[in-house]
Amino acid sequence: MKPSRQKAFSVVVAALMLTALVAQPTPLFSQHASQLKGSVESVKVYGRDLAGNLSEDSPERDVFIYLPPSYKTEPNRRYPVVYMLHGFTDSAMKWFGAQSHWINLPQILDKAMSGGDSREMIVAMPNAYTRFQGSMYSNSVTTGNWESFIADDLVAHLDSLYRTIPTAAGRGLAGHSMGGYGAMRIGMKNPDVFSSIYLLSPCCMAPRASNPQGGTALEQAEAITNIEDFEKAAFGVKAIFASAAAWAPNPVNPPFYLDLPSKKGELQPLVLAKLAANAPLAMIDQYIANLRELEAISFDAGDQDAAIAATIRILDDLLSDYKIEHGVEIYEGNHTNRIAERIETKTLPFFSEHLSFDQGRN
Repeated sequence: MKPSRQKAFSVVVAALMLTALVAQPTPLFSQHASQLKGSVESVKVYGRDLAGNLSEDSPERDVFIYLPPSYKTEPNRRYPVVYMLHGFTDSAMKWFGAQSHWINLPQILDKAMSGGDSREMIVAMPNAYTRFQGSMYSNSVTTGNWESFIADDLVAHLDSLYRTIPTAAGRGLAGHSMGGYGAMRIGMKNPDVFSSIYLLSPCCMAPRASNPQGGTALEQAEAITNIEDFEKAAFGVKAIFASAAAWAPNPVNPPFYLDLPSKKGELQPLVLAKLAANAPLAMIDQYIANLRELEAISFDAGDQDAAIAATIRILDDLLSDYKIEHGVEIYEGNHTNRIAERIETKTLPFFSEHLSFDQGRN
């Protein structure tokens, strides 16, 4: 880890250890032995990097933690951590079973780890649902510095609170859709924090066309003047706002403090350039040295998720051109229908193979 980051981590960890006795994790829900053999907790993590965001989202974020079956029975054992990032309009509460949803992550984790297909590890998911229904896991004065929150605040806090393996070799980063984008963005910038990354159907990898989401969506976006209208908008319109809030913030443009890609029906070249500059396929060449430092990289998408599948084929070609080892698969499926299966049979075995378990016991 870089000296400056190591010093910052040390300060944060020390401060968090002082407060650990009065800020203990809260059990999320009871688990039946026949179904969930691990345990699930929720903790509040204060994000220094999120404080002061112009959207007025709380800098104190809920983080959901899966502790593997042996965590409470083997008190001298340490575990690697996989940081899992959810998608746009989604939430950690839904993924962790507190609300009905298309996926229940604790059930998947328990099945994989208790069934012997994956080694035991901690899995953590921060709730990144924001005013714009997604943070894009990027740094912005409008939404807060989510990229820094994940790599710095969150990692330091969990290292102070749980028996983790507190090195990059003991940390993985994964995500679905917007979370896959976040895993790529954050992972290729922070090889001193995370050693392995897995992208599940990552969105937003390529620069969008000059007319993102189509003219009708842009017209609808321009017509929105308050948060109530935003919340009623279609998914594509919300995505325009979330992208602009993350990548084209404007501190003097209330009430949303962002610049849309069009103004009075005219496309805004500078805003479009800012959006394009945040596409991983556009920035990847500047991070090749960092990507070489990673222990492992893998990504996949369903063949029916055509646009995303096309972008990961490009990512596959780029990494191959640079002779960076990686795994890639286009499987039969759409954006969500096989994600649970993929996590169980691909993502967790990937981290079981590539994360460090050597410091697993004191």
